[in-house]
Amino acid sequence: MTEIGKLKEGRFVVIDDEPCRIVGFSTSAPGKHGHAKAKVDAIGIFDSQKRSIVRPTSAKVEVPIIERGGAQVLAIIANNAQLMDLTTYETFELPIPMTLRGEVREGVEVEYIQALGRRKIERVKG
Repeated sequence: MTEIGKLKEGRFVVIDDEPCRIVGFSTSAPGKHGHAKAKVDAIGIFDSQKRSIVRPTSAKVEVPIIERGGAQVLAIIANNAQLMDLTTYETFELPIPMTLRGEVREGVEVEYIQALGRRKIERVKG
């Protein structure tokens, strides 16, 4: 948990139980009797949907713990890739994002992102 006023563009925040990357951040001056407000525009890491929140700058907001890892592609089954983590040797299956469909193939290394118990292939290492 952190205060909204301490967030910056490029950081991460949880909006509607979805980890999001902040793409826009603006604050308004305090009114005569009110507090300064912050507007946070963010895009979901896993679903790519745009979300916004407007809250006082002193309000608390949840910040996800983002972990990145490397994995090797063991096999490709339809639109999913079977991966093996390069540090823990754990195997798991993830869907291949549309933008990486031609690049992900057996034997290549990929970087994945993990937050709130979910994972997504981020990019192909190379």
